Amino acid sequence: MNRRGRVLWSAGALVALGAGGVAAVGFGGGTPSPATAANLPPATAKVASTTLTSTERVTGTLGHGPATPTPPGGAGTVTWLPAPGSVVGRGQPVYRVDDRPVPLLFGATPAYRALTSGVTGADVRQLEENLQTLGYGGFTVDTSFTAGTATAVREWQEALGVAETGTVQATDVVVAPGDIRVAELKAQPGAKAAGAVLTYTGTTKVVTVPLEVGKQHLVAPGVPATVALPGGKPVQGEVESVGTVATTEPIQQGAGPKTTVDVVISVADQASLGDLDSAPVDVLLVSGRKDGVLAVPVGALVSMGEGRYGVQVVESGTTRQVQVETGLFADGQVEVGGAGIAEGVEVGVPR
Repeated sequence: MNRRGRVLWSAGALVALGAGGVAAVGFGGGTPSPATAANLPPATAKVASTTLTSTERVTGTLGHGPATPTPPGGAGTVTWLPAPGSVVGRGQPVYRVDDRPVPLLFGATPAYRALTSGVTGADVRQLEENLQTLGYGGFTVDTSFTAGTATAVREWQEALGVAETGTVQATDVVVAPGDIRVAELKAQPGAKAAGAVLTYTGTTKVVTVPLEVGKQHLVAPGVPATVALPGGKPVQGEVESVGTVATTEPIQQGAGPKTTVDVVISVADQASLGDLDSAPVDVLLVSGRKDGVLAVPVGALVSMGEGRYGVQVVESGTTRQVQVETGLFADGQVEVGGAGIAEGVEVGVPR
Protein backbone atom coordinates (compact mmCIF):
# COMPACT_ATOMS: atom_id res chain seq x y z
CA MET A 1 0.00 0.00 0.00
CA ASN A 2 1.39 3.46 -0.87
CA ARG A 3 1.83 6.26 1.66
CA ARG A 4 -1.42 7.93 0.63
CA GLY A 5 -3.30 4.71 1.32
CA ARG A 6 -1.76 4.40 4.80
CA VAL A 7 -3.18 7.76 5.88
CA LEU A 8 -6.77 7.23 4.72
CA TRP A 9 -9.23 8.45 7.35
CA SER A 10 -10.71 5.39 9.12
CA ALA A 11 -13.78 7.18 10.46
CA GLY A 12 -15.74 4.06 11.33
CA ALA A 13 -12.92 2.51 13.35
CA LEU A 14 -12.26 5.76 15.18
CA VAL A 15 -15.90 6.22 16.16
CA ALA A 16 -15.90 2.70 17.57
CA LEU A 17 -12.77 3.50 19.58
CA GLY A 18 -14.33 6.67 20.98
CA ALA A 19 -17.53 4.90 22.03
CA GLY A 20 -15.72 1.99 23.63
CA GLY A 21 -14.34 3.79 26.65
CA VAL A 22 -12.44 6.71 28.10
CA ALA A 23 -9.34 5.04 29.55
CA ALA A 24 -6.02 6.34 28.26
CA VAL A 25 -4.26 4.10 25.73
CA GLY A 26 -0.47 4.49 25.41
CA PHE A 27 1.30 4.14 22.05
CA GLY A 28 4.80 5.37 22.89
CA GLY A 29 6.68 8.18 21.18
CA GLY A 30 5.98 9.37 17.63
CA THR A 31 8.30 9.18 14.63
CA PRO A 32 7.91 11.97 12.03
CA SER A 33 7.38 10.89 8.40
CA PRO A 34 8.25 13.45 5.71
CA ALA A 35 5.55 13.97 3.05
CA THR A 36 4.84 16.09 0.02
CA ALA A 37 2.19 18.69 -0.73
CA ALA A 38 0.31 16.08 -2.73
CA ASN A 39 -0.63 14.39 0.53
CA LEU A 40 -2.26 17.46 2.10
CA PRO A 41 -5.50 16.57 3.94
CA PRO A 42 -8.88 17.92 2.78
CA ALA A 43 -9.18 20.13 5.88
CA THR A 44 -7.26 21.01 9.04
CA ALA A 45 -7.87 21.78 12.71
CA LYS A 46 -5.59 23.08 15.46
CA VAL A 47 -4.59 21.22 18.60
CA ALA A 48 -6.47 23.06 21.36
CA SER A 49 -6.07 23.27 25.12
CA THR A 50 -9.53 22.63 26.50
CA THR A 51 -11.71 20.91 29.07
CA LEU A 52 -13.17 17.57 28.02
CA THR A 53 -16.31 16.26 29.65
CA SER A 54 -17.60 12.78 28.89
CA THR A 55 -21.24 12.00 29.67
CA GLU A 56 -23.40 8.93 30.17
CA ARG A 57 -27.02 9.03 28.97
CA VAL A 58 -29.58 7.34 31.24
CA THR A 59 -33.36 7.49 31.47
CA GLY A 60 -35.44 8.74 34.37
CA THR A 61 -38.84 10.02 35.35
CA LEU A 62 -39.81 13.58 36.24
CA GLY A 63 -42.11 13.58 39.25
CA HIS A 64 -42.09 14.36 42.94
CA GLY A 65 -39.78 11.57 44.05
CA PRO A 66 -40.43 8.29 45.86
CA ALA A 67 -43.68 8.13 47.81
CA THR A 68 -43.78 7.56 51.57
CA PRO A 69 -46.73 5.82 53.28
CA THR A 70 -48.30 7.36 56.35
CA PRO A 71 -47.94 5.28 59.51
CA PRO A 72 -51.01 3.30 60.66
CA GLY A 73 -53.79 5.66 61.66
CA GLY A 74 -55.04 3.65 64.63
CA ALA A 75 -58.18 1.64 65.31
CA GLY A 76 -60.67 4.27 64.15
CA THR A 77 -62.51 4.75 60.87
CA VAL A 78 -61.30 6.97 58.05
CA THR A 79 -63.89 9.71 57.59
CA TRP A 80 -62.15 12.16 55.21
CA LEU A 81 -59.28 12.10 52.74
CA PRO A 82 -57.65 14.83 50.62
CA ALA A 83 -57.56 14.54 46.83
CA PRO A 84 -54.42 13.12 45.20
CA GLY A 85 -52.14 16.00 44.23
CA SER A 86 -53.27 18.12 47.20
CA VAL A 87 -50.58 19.93 49.18
CA VAL A 88 -50.74 19.79 52.99
CA GLY A 89 -48.88 22.29 55.15
CA ARG A 90 -47.84 22.36 58.79
CA GLY A 91 -50.81 22.09 61.14
CA GLN A 92 -53.24 21.16 58.36
CA PRO A 93 -55.12 17.82 58.42
CA VAL A 94 -53.56 15.01 56.39
CA TYR A 95 -56.77 12.98 56.86
CA ARG A 96 -59.53 12.47 59.43
CA VAL A 97 -60.19 9.45 61.64
CA ASP A 98 -63.53 9.27 63.49
CA ASP A 99 -64.00 12.85 62.23
CA ARG A 100 -60.87 13.86 64.14
CA PRO A 101 -58.23 15.74 62.11
CA VAL A 102 -54.76 14.21 62.02
CA PRO A 103 -52.51 17.23 61.39
CA LEU A 104 -49.08 17.44 59.79
CA LEU A 105 -46.07 18.37 61.91
CA PHE A 106 -42.59 19.09 60.56
CA GLY A 107 -39.61 17.12 61.75
CA ALA A 108 -37.23 14.21 61.29
CA THR A 109 -38.37 11.99 64.18
CA PRO A 110 -41.50 9.95 63.47
CA ALA A 111 -44.22 9.88 66.11
CA TYR A 112 -43.67 6.65 68.01
CA ARG A 113 -44.96 7.18 71.56
CA ALA A 114 -47.34 9.24 73.66
CA LEU A 115 -45.98 12.67 74.56
CA THR A 116 -47.20 13.82 77.97
CA SER A 117 -46.00 15.61 81.09
CA GLY A 118 -42.65 14.30 82.34
CA VAL A 119 -41.51 12.82 79.03
CA THR A 120 -38.15 13.97 77.64
CA GLY A 121 -36.43 13.55 74.28
CA ALA A 122 -35.81 14.91 70.82
CA ASP A 123 -39.44 14.25 69.83
CA VAL A 124 -40.55 16.59 72.64
CA ARG A 125 -38.40 19.39 71.23
CA GLN A 126 -39.84 18.66 67.79
CA LEU A 127 -43.41 18.99 69.11
CA GLU A 128 -42.59 22.22 70.96
CA GLU A 129 -40.93 23.72 67.86
CA ASN A 130 -44.10 23.00 65.88
CA LEU A 131 -46.35 24.42 68.59
CA GLN A 132 -44.29 27.59 68.73
CA THR A 133 -44.39 27.99 64.94
CA LEU A 134 -48.17 27.47 65.00
CA GLY A 135 -48.49 30.35 67.49
CA TYR A 136 -48.64 28.61 70.87
CA GLY A 137 -46.37 29.54 73.78
CA GLY A 138 -45.97 29.47 77.55
CA PHE A 139 -43.11 26.94 77.52
CA THR A 140 -39.40 26.74 76.79
CA VAL A 141 -38.45 24.88 73.62
CA ASP A 142 -36.29 22.07 74.94
CA THR A 143 -36.41 18.32 75.38
CA SER A 144 -38.72 18.33 78.42
CA PHE A 145 -42.54 18.09 78.26
CA THR A 146 -43.59 20.40 81.07
CA ALA A 147 -46.88 21.69 82.42
CA GLY A 148 -46.47 24.67 80.10
CA THR A 149 -46.15 22.31 77.13
CA ALA A 150 -49.32 20.48 78.23
CA THR A 151 -51.23 23.77 78.42
CA ALA A 152 -50.11 24.71 74.90
CA VAL A 153 -51.13 21.26 73.65
CA ARG A 154 -54.62 21.68 75.13
CA GLU A 155 -54.98 25.07 73.44
CA TRP A 156 -53.92 23.52 70.16
CA GLN A 157 -56.34 20.62 70.62
CA GLU A 158 -59.17 23.08 71.31
CA ALA A 159 -58.41 24.86 68.01
CA LEU A 160 -58.43 21.51 66.19
CA GLY A 161 -61.76 20.59 67.72
CA VAL A 162 -60.50 17.41 69.42
CA ALA A 163 -60.48 16.24 73.03
CA GLU A 164 -58.31 18.55 75.15
CA THR A 165 -56.16 15.93 76.86
CA GLY A 166 -52.83 17.74 76.96
CA THR A 167 -51.26 14.56 75.59
CA VAL A 168 -50.28 13.79 71.99
CA GLN A 169 -50.60 10.14 70.95
CA ALA A 170 -48.47 8.71 68.15
CA THR A 171 -51.57 8.32 65.93
CA ASP A 172 -52.65 11.93 66.53
CA VAL A 173 -50.17 13.40 64.02
CA VAL A 174 -48.22 12.70 60.84
CA VAL A 175 -44.58 13.85 60.84
CA ALA A 176 -42.74 14.78 57.62
CA PRO A 177 -39.72 17.00 56.80
CA GLY A 178 -41.91 19.72 55.25
CA ASP A 179 -45.03 20.32 53.18
CA ILE A 180 -46.29 17.14 51.56
CA ARG A 181 -48.09 16.34 48.32
CA VAL A 182 -50.68 13.55 48.44
CA ALA A 183 -49.60 10.82 46.01
CA GLU A 184 -52.01 7.88 46.36
CA LEU A 185 -54.95 7.03 48.62
CA LYS A 186 -54.48 3.65 50.29
CA ALA A 187 -57.84 3.69 52.08
CA GLN A 188 -61.32 5.01 51.41
CA PRO A 189 -63.74 6.79 53.75
CA GLY A 190 -65.42 4.14 55.87
CA ALA A 191 -62.35 1.88 55.99
CA LYS A 192 -60.39 1.18 59.15
CA ALA A 193 -57.25 3.28 59.61
CA ALA A 194 -55.19 0.34 60.86
CA GLY A 195 -52.78 0.50 57.90
CA ALA A 196 -51.29 3.26 55.76
CA VAL A 197 -54.08 5.69 54.87
CA LEU A 198 -52.22 7.35 51.98
CA THR A 199 -48.80 7.92 50.48
CA TYR A 200 -47.14 11.29 50.01
CA THR A 201 -44.13 12.93 48.43
CA GLY A 202 -42.39 16.26 48.77
CA THR A 203 -43.77 19.24 46.85
CA THR A 204 -40.62 19.86 44.82
CA LYS A 205 -40.29 18.22 41.40
CA VAL A 206 -37.30 15.93 41.01
CA VAL A 207 -36.04 13.36 38.53
CA THR A 208 -35.71 9.77 39.67
CA VAL A 209 -33.29 7.53 37.76
CA PRO A 210 -33.23 3.76 38.28
CA LEU A 211 -29.47 3.52 37.76
CA GLU A 212 -27.76 0.19 37.12
CA VAL A 213 -25.52 -0.64 40.07
CA GLY A 214 -22.57 -1.01 37.70
CA LYS A 215 -22.82 2.71 36.98
CA GLN A 216 -22.94 3.91 40.58
CA HIS A 217 -19.41 5.26 40.24
CA LEU A 218 -20.88 8.00 38.03
CA VAL A 219 -22.97 9.56 40.78
CA ALA A 220 -22.60 11.10 44.20
CA PRO A 221 -24.49 13.92 45.94
CA GLY A 222 -23.63 17.22 44.26
CA VAL A 223 -22.56 15.75 40.90
CA PRO A 224 -24.02 17.88 38.06
CA ALA A 225 -26.56 16.39 35.67
CA THR A 226 -28.39 17.71 32.63
CA VAL A 227 -32.04 16.76 32.24
CA ALA A 228 -33.49 16.70 28.71
CA LEU A 229 -37.23 17.39 28.95
CA PRO A 230 -39.73 16.18 26.35
CA GLY A 231 -38.94 18.19 23.22
CA GLY A 232 -35.22 18.23 24.06
CA LYS A 233 -35.11 21.31 26.29
CA PRO A 234 -32.06 20.97 28.62
CA VAL A 235 -32.40 21.79 32.31
CA GLN A 236 -29.50 21.81 34.77
CA GLY A 237 -29.71 19.76 37.96
CA GLU A 238 -27.53 17.87 40.40
CA VAL A 239 -27.60 14.54 42.20
CA GLU A 240 -29.46 14.96 45.47
CA SER A 241 -29.29 11.41 46.79
CA VAL A 242 -28.22 7.91 45.82
CA GLY A 243 -30.30 5.00 47.07
CA THR A 244 -28.75 2.35 49.28
CA VAL A 245 -31.27 -0.41 48.53
CA ALA A 246 -30.87 -2.22 45.20
CA THR A 247 -33.86 -3.56 43.28
CA THR A 248 -33.70 -6.33 40.70
CA GLU A 249 -36.14 -6.05 37.81
CA PRO A 250 -37.77 -9.23 36.49
CA ILE A 251 -36.11 -10.96 33.55
CA GLN A 252 -37.56 -9.69 30.27
CA GLN A 253 -37.56 -11.47 26.94
CA GLY A 254 -34.15 -11.17 25.32
CA ALA A 255 -32.55 -9.55 28.37
CA GLY A 256 -31.23 -10.64 31.72
CA PRO A 257 -32.23 -9.21 35.10
CA LYS A 258 -31.18 -5.62 35.84
CA THR A 259 -30.27 -4.47 39.33
CA THR A 260 -30.71 -0.76 40.01
CA VAL A 261 -30.65 1.87 42.74
CA ASP A 262 -32.78 5.00 42.73
CA VAL A 263 -30.86 8.21 42.10
CA VAL A 264 -32.75 11.45 42.81
CA ILE A 265 -31.76 14.54 40.83
CA SER A 266 -32.90 17.95 42.04
CA VAL A 267 -33.55 20.95 39.80
CA ALA A 268 -33.04 24.35 41.44
CA ASP A 269 -34.95 26.26 38.75
CA GLN A 270 -38.36 24.68 39.23
CA ALA A 271 -39.95 27.15 36.78
CA SER A 272 -37.82 25.63 34.01
CA LEU A 273 -39.81 22.40 34.38
CA GLY A 274 -42.99 24.13 33.26
CA ASP A 275 -46.37 22.55 33.97
CA LEU A 276 -45.17 18.97 33.67
CA ASP A 277 -46.00 16.90 36.74
CA SER A 278 -44.75 13.62 35.35
CA ALA A 279 -42.80 12.69 32.23
CA PRO A 280 -40.05 10.35 31.01
CA VAL A 281 -36.77 12.23 30.56
CA ASP A 282 -33.20 11.63 29.45
CA VAL A 283 -30.42 12.49 31.89
CA LEU A 284 -26.78 13.19 31.06
CA LEU A 285 -24.39 12.29 33.88
CA VAL A 286 -20.76 13.40 33.81
CA SER A 287 -18.71 10.20 33.57
CA GLY A 288 -15.30 11.84 33.09
CA ARG A 289 -13.75 15.29 33.07
CA LYS A 290 -10.26 16.62 32.38
CA ASP A 291 -9.22 20.26 32.48
CA GLY A 292 -6.46 21.85 30.42
CA VAL A 293 -5.79 18.91 28.10
CA LEU A 294 -4.65 19.02 24.48
CA ALA A 295 -7.36 17.76 22.14
CA VAL A 296 -8.16 17.33 18.46
CA PRO A 297 -11.30 16.21 16.63
CA VAL A 298 -11.69 12.41 16.75
CA GLY A 299 -11.56 12.42 12.94
CA ALA A 300 -7.97 13.67 13.08
CA LEU A 301 -6.73 10.29 14.32
CA VAL A 302 -5.03 8.15 11.69
CA SER A 303 -4.61 4.39 12.01
CA MET A 304 -0.92 3.42 12.06
CA GLY A 305 -1.59 -0.30 12.39
CA GLU A 306 -1.14 -2.69 15.32
CA GLY A 307 -3.48 -0.65 17.49
CA ARG A 308 -1.44 2.53 17.15
CA TYR A 309 -2.78 5.94 16.16
CA GLY A 310 -1.30 9.19 15.04
CA VAL A 311 -2.18 12.53 13.53
CA GLN A 312 -1.13 14.15 10.28
CA VAL A 313 0.69 17.36 11.26
CA VAL A 314 0.52 20.05 8.57
CA GLU A 315 3.47 22.45 8.35
CA SER A 316 4.45 24.85 5.58
CA GLY A 317 2.40 23.11 2.92
CA THR A 318 3.67 19.61 3.73
CA THR A 319 2.65 16.91 6.21
CA ARG A 320 4.26 14.47 8.57
CA GLN A 321 2.66 11.69 10.51
CA VAL A 322 3.16 11.78 14.30
CA GLN A 323 2.23 8.96 16.65
CA VAL A 324 0.12 10.09 19.62
CA GLU A 325 -1.13 8.81 22.93
CA THR A 326 -4.89 9.14 23.29
CA GLY A 327 -6.86 9.81 26.47
CA LEU A 328 -10.42 10.93 27.13
CA PHE A 329 -12.94 10.88 24.27
CA ALA A 330 -15.79 13.39 24.63
CA ASP A 331 -18.09 15.42 22.39
CA GLY A 332 -16.28 14.45 19.20
CA GLN A 333 -12.88 15.41 20.67
CA VAL A 334 -10.04 13.23 21.90
CA GLU A 335 -7.22 13.99 24.30
CA VAL A 336 -3.81 13.59 22.62
CA GLY A 337 -0.18 13.83 23.66
CA GLY A 338 3.28 12.97 22.41
CA ALA A 339 6.41 14.44 20.89
CA GLY A 340 5.59 17.32 18.56
CA ILE A 341 2.05 17.78 19.91
CA ALA A 342 1.43 21.26 21.31
CA GLU A 343 -1.33 23.85 21.40
CA GLY A 344 -1.80 25.48 18.00
CA VAL A 345 -0.23 22.66 15.96
CA GLU A 346 -2.27 22.14 12.78
CA VAL A 347 -3.49 18.61 11.99
CA GLY A 348 -5.40 17.10 9.12
CA VAL A 349 -9.08 16.21 9.42
CA PRO A 350 -11.63 14.85 6.93
CA ARG A 351 -13.82 17.47 5.34
